[in-house]
Order: sequence, then C-alpha cells, then structure tokens
Amino acid sequence: MAENQQKVTMIELFGAGVIRSVTNCGRFARFQTDSLFASAAACVSPKTYSLIWNQMLAIGVLSVPVVMITGAFVGMVLAIQAYDQLAGLGIEEHLGVLINLSVVKELGPVLAAVMLAGRVGGALTAELGTMNVTEQIMAVRSMGTDPIRYLVAPRLIACLLLTPVLIIYADFLGIIGGYLISVPYLDINSRAYWNFSASGVELWDITIGIAKGFFFGAAIAGVSCYKGFHCREGAQGVGQACTEGFVGSFIIILAIDFVLVVVFKAIYASVWPVKLLL
Repeated sequence: MAENQQKVTMIELFGAGVIRSVTNCGRFARFQTDSLFASAAACVSPKTYSLIWNQMLAIGVLSVPVVMITGAFVGMVLAIQAYDQLAGLGIEEHLGVLINLSVVKELGPVLAAVMLAGRVGGALTAELGTMNVTEQIMAVRSMGTDPIRYLVAPRLIACLLLTPVLIIYADFLGIIGGYLISVPYLDINSRAYWNFSASGVELWDITIGIAKGFFFGAAIAGVSCYKGFHCREGAQGVGQACTEGFVGSFIIILAIDFVLVVVFKAIYASVWPVKLLL
C-alpha cells in the first residue's frame, strides 16, 4: 500500500513539473510576443524616443569600457596561445589571420554578448524585479499604461541597436590587442600581419559577427525583462531572478550562436559558387 502511494506521489510530482514547465514556456512566449509588438509600436511613437535614448545610455555607453577591455585581452590571449602551434608549422606569419578570424567570427561576438548578459542583463533584471516587488509595475498598469510598452520596449530596442555596435568595438580591440602582442612581443612582421589578415578575413566574416549581435541583444533583453517581470517577492527573489536571467541568457546565446553558424554556413555554401562563376 505504501509502495503504491509512493508511486502515485512520484507520478503527481512529475505531472506537476511537466504542467509547470509548459505553463512557463507559454508565458515566456506570450511575453516575448507582446514585447515584439510593443517594440514595433514604440519605434513609430516619438513619445518613447526619450525612454529609448536613456536606455541606450545605460546599456550602451556604460558598457563600452568592459567590452573593449574584454576584446583586447581576447586578442592578446589568442596571440600567445596560437603562436607556438603556427611557429611549429613554420607559418607564424599567418598569426594575424587566425587571430582576426577567431575574434571577428566567434569569440568577439559571443564574449561581448556574455559580458553584456552579465552587466546589462543583471541590471535590467534587478531594476524591473525591484519595480515588480515594490508594485511599481502594477501602478503603471493601474494608470492605464501598458508596462511592457513603457518598460520593456525601450530596453529591448536599445539592446537590439547597441549590441552589434558593441561587438564592433570588441572586434576592433581584439584585433589591436592581437597586433600589440604579435608584432612587438612575438616579432611578427607588421606588414605581413595586416596583409595576411586582409586576404584571409572577408566582408562576409565581419557581417556574420555583426548580424549575430541583433539576435544576442534580443535574447539578453527578452530573458532579463521576463525574469524581472516574474520574479518572486523579496530581496532573495530579485537575486534569484538575476541569477536565472544571466544563466538563461548565456545558454540561449550559445544555442543561437550554434543555429546561426549552421544557417550562415549553408547560406555561404550556396552563395559562394555563384560568386565564383561571376
């Protein structure tokens, strides 16, 4: 009898977990859909431009030092680690190609997005979570204003616009950081560094890295705002929401990066033969 009761309890817990997961997925999808429509409406409403500018300052300008430092050290580390392998093959002059391709296509965009998820995503979750706990979001709704359009849309638009720009900063500093280690420290010929880099890095590679920024920015803002809107009460609830927001953004960034690499690779394979024929 006790064994049957235990089996029933386990089935109930499993069923409750499945229902809770499906409910959370539906609520997340509905929140993102509402945010998308609210952002589209905010783009054509001059009243929200001031809110967007404020968020662009908080999200973009204040993140520049962190992103630039991260990009520079990524280039430096790549130069140190890749030099021995290339020197063993006798092709150390191609070090610039390896550094710049890695920074522009993968490491620069992903690391910049992760840094933004930690700094910007945590700030968005904490800010909206505190407003939710103190019932400020409910007050906005009671005044007849859509809180998603007033609070989420400016943050989402700012992340969409500025994440690609910050990725460009990270790429530029990564290239400069690799140069500063490769030429003065590793004694790589400066002209060879730039010539091989220019011949090995295509405009397509740069475009891919920048295009990823729009998807990464949407993921950071979407997950962080959702966690802030649905956090539990109290300081512990806000702190837990910040942690969940960062972890969720990080996982989604990696998943999006994988999907985009597959898609862009297929597009490149389809377009490149046509380019050769032309």
